[in-house]
Amino acid sequence: MDPDTVAGTLVDERRWKGANLTAILGASAVAAGVLLLAAGWYGVSGEAVVAKQIPYLASATAPGAALIIAGVVLLAPLLRGTDGRADATDRLLELLTEPEPTTPPTTPSGTTDDGRLLALPAGTHYHRVGCSLVLGKPDAHPLDAATIEQRGLRACPACRPDPPGGPAPTDRTD
Repeated sequence: MDPDTVAGTLVDERRWKGANLTAILGASAVAAGVLLLAAGWYGVSGEAVVAKQIPYLASATAPGAALIIAGVVLLAPLLRGTDGRADATDRLLELLTEPEPTTPPTTPSGTTDDGRLLALPAGTHYHRVGCSLVLGKPDAHPLDAATIEQRGLRACPACRPDPPGGPAPTDRTD
């Protein structure tokens, strides 16, 4: 078997060449920055008058620091590993483009929201079966219209269940 065909399937050459060029540029920028910092320090250290030190700071030290920062910026994605970021981006794209499920929503127990209403013993609201405010609470119990009226319970503002016996009639003033 030809080694070039095996390596071609394992390594994306375009990505490797770009990463290699980025690594070379980043390392070169850091090296040049360090050399400029050293030259600036050497020039400043030989001058006793502050006015004569400023040209060394402006022409060597500041550009040297800028080159070091630019080199680190170029090297950072290589040191972190860009493959993980590309995989995460691909996964996010899959999640954003996956079709919406056509089945009705289910509660964690596997039952669908079939119109039954629940309430907690000390609660002041009644909820749908799948409401996040009563999920996982073992003391949530089913209700009927008479219990809701007797306890004076109000509809949950989060799940907005219909009142027992159907939706409330609209107020019309004809």
